[in-house]
Amino acid sequence: MTEDAKLSSAQMAWRAAQDIRDGAYVNLGIGFPEMVARYQPPGRQAIFHTENGILDFGDAPEPGKEDWDLINAGKKAVTLKPGAAFFHHADSFAMVRGGHLDVAILGALQVSEHGDLANWRVGSKGVPAVGGAMDLVHGAKQVCVITEHVTKTGEPKLVEKCTFPLTGVACITRIYTSFAVIDITAGRFVLREKLPGMSMEQLQAQTGAKLHIEEPVGDLVTPAL
Repeated sequence: MTEDAKLSSAQMAWRAAQDIRDGAYVNLGIGFPEMVARYQPPGRQAIFHTENGILDFGDAPEPGKEDWDLINAGKKAVTLKPGAAFFHHADSFAMVRGGHLDVAILGALQVSEHGDLANWRVGSKGVPAVGGAMDLVHGAKQVCVITEHVTKTGEPKLVEKCTFPLTGVACITRIYTSFAVIDITAGRFVLREKLPGMSMEQLQAQTGAKLHIEEPVGDLVTPAL
């Protein structure tokens, strides 16, 4: 597969956004997953939650119009929607731990076929700590991952067993990658959609555990973003 044959970050974010129902309470992980908020389908509006204490924030402000007292957990400036709420950091985590979030969408270093997630590691280039992700993976009703299918050096990110420190065990149910949409069911990777120009053999070669097919596989098609 060539670099231009895979989905871009924006296209992956668009695809993930299509599965968020209207009115869902959603937490988006720091960094790449934050892009999902840009691509909500017309007529649908999620209510976004951020760990540092805002519910129902809006789009990023125009450059030069940022209010740096209004930021998300990734320290990016946000705007507020009518009815938005502020609350203490502890109350924010009470929402997470109390099961009040419908969906969390996180990034990943590795995801195992059993649904284990590793999205942090120690070292100079790693995320410095696990942070709130360990609460999100067990507090949200559904936890999804959005990630490149392979690392920059071509190693699979979808594996039989994670080798990095775990964020959570058996917590992921759906993965959106640059090549495919994959569910985790009964300890197996179940393929739902793949790039139409990619064969099953090519996809399997880029995946570190067996892909299973339970029903006809759809084409992973997105707008040119």
